[in-house]
Amino acid sequence: MSTPPPSSSESTSPGSGSTRAQGQTRLRRFIREVNYPHDIHPALVPGVSIEDQKVRYRIDVPIVAVVGLLIIGFVIWGVTQPDTVLEVSSAALTWVMTNLGWIFTSMAAGLIVLLLILAFSRYGRIPLGLDDEKPEYSTASWAAMLFAAGIGIGIIFFGPFEPLTYYLSPRPGAYEPASMEAITGAMAQAAMHWGFNAWAFYAIVGLAVAYVSYRRGRVPLMSSILAPLFGGKSTSLGARTIDGLAIIATLFGTASSLGIGALQIGRGVEIVSGWTPTGNTVAIVIIVVLTIGTIISAVSGVAKGIRKLSNINMVLSVGLAVFFFVVGPTAFLMNVVPGVIMDYVSSMPEMLSANMAQGEEMQAFLSSWTTFYWAWWVSWAPFVGVFVAKISRGRTIKQFVLGVLFIPSTIIILAFTMLGGTAIWLQQQTGQLAPDGTANSLPAPAEIFYAVLDLLPGANIIAPLVIGILAIFFITTADSASLVNSQLSQGGNPNPNRLVTAFWAICMAGIAVVMLLTGGDSSLQGLQNLITVTALPFAVIILLMCIALVKELRNDPLAIRDQYEKWALEKAVKRGVAQEGDNFALAIVPTHENSEFATGADFDSTAEEVTEWYTRTDEDGNPVEYDYATGEYVGEGHTGLPDDGPSPEPDASPRA
Repeated sequence: MSTPPPSSSESTSPGSGSTRAQGQTRLRRFIREVNYPHDIHPALVPGVSIEDQKVRYRIDVPIVAVVGLLIIGFVIWGVTQPDTVLEVSSAALTWVMTNLGWIFTSMAAGLIVLLLILAFSRYGRIPLGLDDEKPEYSTASWAAMLFAAGIGIGIIFFGPFEPLTYYLSPRPGAYEPASMEAITGAMAQAAMHWGFNAWAFYAIVGLAVAYVSYRRGRVPLMSSILAPLFGGKSTSLGARTIDGLAIIATLFGTASSLGIGALQIGRGVEIVSGWTPTGNTVAIVIIVVLTIGTIISAVSGVAKGIRKLSNINMVLSVGLAVFFFVVGPTAFLMNVVPGVIMDYVSSMPEMLSANMAQGEEMQAFLSSWTTFYWAWWVSWAPFVGVFVAKISRGRTIKQFVLGVLFIPSTIIILAFTMLGGTAIWLQQQTGQLAPDGTANSLPAPAEIFYAVLDLLPGANIIAPLVIGILAIFFITTADSASLVNSQLSQGGNPNPNRLVTAFWAICMAGIAVVMLLTGGDSSLQGLQNLITVTALPFAVIILLMCIALVKELRNDPLAIRDQYEKWALEKAVKRGVAQEGDNFALAIVPTHENSEFATGADFDSTAEEVTEWYTRTDEDGNPVEYDYATGEYVGEGHTGLPDDGPSPEPDASPRA
């Protein structure tokens, strides 16, 4: 084993050992020091930021071409033969659910455990940035942006629809339909699908992206996260396959949100205008119109304007929830909130343990709801993960995990309780939402929000407002997701080519149209089929990410220092008591590498796995000298910031 520079804590008497032996020790130590990359011990590296690396960003033509052609081919197939797409995707969904659905369920249960272990272990103190780097945003601003990340199309679409459905048609064996137990049980089931477990998918990807980019200095690509397992360059076939799968998952996951948003906007337009066309014609027209708006945003660079709209939308969404709370059953909602939270926490093991082996009825429920949601969150993980990574720089792993898991989840649970609780109360009081008392008589999913709204005062004013909120969500979601996909297809470029960004926006719109055409009258079926099947490969990638992340955390400079501290104190105290009894002091002195009291005797500080990562290179991958004392490349007098400049401000709302 190699010995580190003189940092071993050992209590010795002055003059022990010969002068010659001490000279040899210093010589060996000097030779080791100069062999460290940039003459710095791996335990002392303050971290490496991607912004201080020399990176030449460019469009990854193979990824854009291959993934683009696959998506274009799929869209053409879906438009010309939607029935065939439905048949094939339904068969694929059945196979995935029956044979591999357990992967999604295991991840939903396991990721939150892994994240909490990392947060409360010695790794929790590791910063997502350089040592002593302060968070880029204040805690209040950070929490507000996480809050914004939890607001989106999905909450408005599923908020009243999902809890009301569970109230009338619960998970098999859970509780009696329309019973008192079903009130909190229904909202707890929805809370699980959208709460802590859902955000665990986003948190693990976001944590990995932030760590490799702001602590390890690698480009923010999904393939970069897996580099410790497979190595290779970002231009290798394996790396491009991983990043391509991330783009595909994001395209289909985001397209589903655009699809349901267009459906709900279309239904709102029909209600407000009185126009009732057949099929999903209005929704498809809306997709086309709003995608044009997204392309204009991407090409013209009006990102700041879009972010302002996002912030306005967040305020309007909160106002919408307050509206339901004030004009709806206020006392009922106040009483039910604690019950929903307690029911969610206590019944989480039972809800997560539901599986495909429990009969056809349970298989149908999981395929339509629970497993579909886990797949949806997997497909959104690259997108939301990149977003939360950007806004969390400088946070510790503990702060990141607790914030990302619990801040947006709490907001979402409260929102679902407001919207879903109001829908359930109205069904109890009026019976108008489901006339025969079963889920079969509920309006179409895209119409339920308006049906609930119609039973409250002020519906004529709120309905057009909801249409506007959904339209803004559509554009900001498509714009932000296209930007992330563009970065993934341009080597992680923080300022990607706008035409490539617009291309991915068109691809998303095309997939959304295919989903609606495939599902026909039951549009959600098309969404569920395609999301679950396309998310499976990236689910496997997330599992590999967990392994790669833990492997790197074990060799993080702060983790190495913690280990040295443990070794040094343990050995020094043992020797101090043995030699001096009760009263002794610790001193840092050179120690022979074969000594039983040598702090680093069991650690190879020159091994590639702890030194190779902080070797600086130029744009072509050739090693260059770097001075960690000044933060400059030797002989150049600058910090190596990429030509593209700093990354743009994060968009305000990436949420489904």
